[in-house]
Amino acid sequence: MNGVIPQAQRRTLAELDEKLNFSVGDRDSKRSAFWVMLTLSAVIAVAGVVGDSTATVIGAMIVAPLSTPILGVGLGITTGQGALVGRSLVYVVGGICLVVVLGVAFAQVLPNPSNVLTNSQVLGRTSPTLMDLTAALATGLVGAIAIARKDVGDVLPGVAIAISLVPPLAVVGVCLGSGSPSLAVGAFVLFTSNVVAMIITATGVFVAAGYARDAGILKTSRRRAYLVLAALLIVVAIPMVGNSLSSLWARQIGSAAQQWLADTPGAEVTDVTWQGSTATIDVLGPETLPPLDELEASIDALIPWNPDVQIVHTVGTRIAAG
Repeated sequence: MNGVIPQAQRRTLAELDEKLNFSVGDRDSKRSAFWVMLTLSAVIAVAGVVGDSTATVIGAMIVAPLSTPILGVGLGITTGQGALVGRSLVYVVGGICLVVVLGVAFAQVLPNPSNVLTNSQVLGRTSPTLMDLTAALATGLVGAIAIARKDVGDVLPGVAIAISLVPPLAVVGVCLGSGSPSLAVGAFVLFTSNVVAMIITATGVFVAAGYARDAGILKTSRRRAYLVLAALLIVVAIPMVGNSLSSLWARQIGSAAQQWLADTPGAEVTDVTWQGSTATIDVLGPETLPPLDELEASIDALIPWNPDVQIVHTVGTRIAAG
């Protein structure tokens, strides 16, 4: 671990506690800065989600402080400070409520809130997959290593972490305010998985860096916390595995459908969606399509059960402009 966190650049336990514990040092200033900056970040992030502006959403992350209490949970687990874990979780829950409420409020003033549900900022965060979980684990490593080293600035790692936290919460609020709780659940699963992954990686980094030893904490005293984190990770990973499989099957079905249409001039697959046990294939092409039995046989050979297949056929063809 010395190569990742050199001893000369390693913060002491007291220094780390000062940065992550809102009850140490100038408590009023820390708390004020957290709530003010989180509120501003949430407003900017929600505006970016509503306006489908990636640049605005990323800009909101520069001022987002939500990573501090999450890393504080990891430090509390590492050093056996149950009070630090509890206080940090209170800040995390309070931050969740703040961002979600702002998202709901913004959605109430939209002239047509259902339009927001189809933009890229929302759709990209309502069906999390295992790749999102992998990114969260890597992001947690970035944040934990950066906070443990004196020679790494706080801003860029904080931005990397905040990208995984505030936008999904903004999407949760916007979806709830727009009357789409199912999409809100998907975005909240993404947020929760990111939080759990970051706590796990932060705890691992802090233990490996020797902070548990500095605090005189034995491994056995953290066993219960490890079991809780493992259980939470499994819970949030289940829907992500389902989404990953659905994405894989949708791509396979799209390829099979395109082969099915290979001998039909002008026909093409425009979209494939998977919901429950039904695959819906959108086809643009001439009035007559090949027999559906051929496609169903191909799909049955790909998918481990016999899914229902629905074809949404739009008669026509693409016309190139110019």
